[in-house]
Amino acid sequence: MDILCLAAGLVLILIGANALTDGASAVARRFRISNLVIGLTIVAFGTSAPELTVSLVSALKGNADIAIGNVVGSNIFNTLMIVGCTAAIVPIAVTRSTLVHEIPLCVLASLAVSVCASDVLLGGAGADAISRSEGLLLLCFFCVFLGYTFTIAKNGTDTADESAIKDMPGWKSALYIAAGLGALIYGGQIFVDGASGIARSLGVSESIIGLTLVAGGTSLPELATSVVAALKKNPEMAIGNVIGSNLFNIFFVLGCSATITPLTIKGITTVDFAMLIVSSVLLYFFALFFRKRTVTRWEGIFLIAAYIGYTIYLIAAQ
Repeated sequence: MDILCLAAGLVLILIGANALTDGASAVARRFRISNLVIGLTIVAFGTSAPELTVSLVSALKGNADIAIGNVVGSNIFNTLMIVGCTAAIVPIAVTRSTLVHEIPLCVLASLAVSVCASDVLLGGAGADAISRSEGLLLLCFFCVFLGYTFTIAKNGTDTADESAIKDMPGWKSALYIAAGLGALIYGGQIFVDGASGIARSLGVSESIIGLTLVAGGTSLPELATSVVAALKKNPEMAIGNVIGSNLFNIFFVLGCSATITPLTIKGITTVDFAMLIVSSVLLYFFALFFRKRTVTRWEGIFLIAAYIGYTIYLIAAQ
């Protein structure tokens, strides 16, 4: 029954995210908002909506380890598995702007959330937690990131694919948005219930479930988008997709979750946060050195192997 709830919840989340993105994009287009701005904001929100839904519901239900594990695990999965799989199919060319600005920002975001979650190590507190004030700080960083993306959109050229945005009448856009939100909320509830039930029945901690099963499930939109882009000989889209999602997850998803209710960390360890930082640094290292500004097939395979090794460690350390 728990597996059924998990699967049904994930399907509803993915359908809801897709419907919400289509409806919101159509409304934005009706108001003559740039396609590039739509891609950087609404579409980015749509691919990260599963993480947002699961983390918010988990936080409200008191399952902080699933909420945090979902974000940390999703970002590790995005950087190692999604970039790795994409590069294994087609080597990824990295633009100079991405190498100089976006990837370092991703490293900084990983460092920031790791510092926020290290109360015992850095402050001698009784337990690690991401407080409301730290959640608000992360949301402030998100506002800075949004300002940066809008600056890029303003100074750049609108090269987004217009055919990717569906035209629809106003009533249909509203219906898509309402139905998408409903599916996200209900799907998130039964998904978290299913994940918690599986953790209890297997005797596995909620943190492990959050870092692996939940993280992988909620990252399916990013994985699908990146693999399809690679097959269509447009692998550089994967880097932007991953970086945008990772920043959104840390700054907005964790920021919202911690602002609503402080997140006390129990099962997410220093190793998990270290892996979060290392994965971003590895991406920067591979893009900068060897074949400059290119993530090669062998580097992609190495990233995949690193994720498999990390997963084996989680299971063995349980």
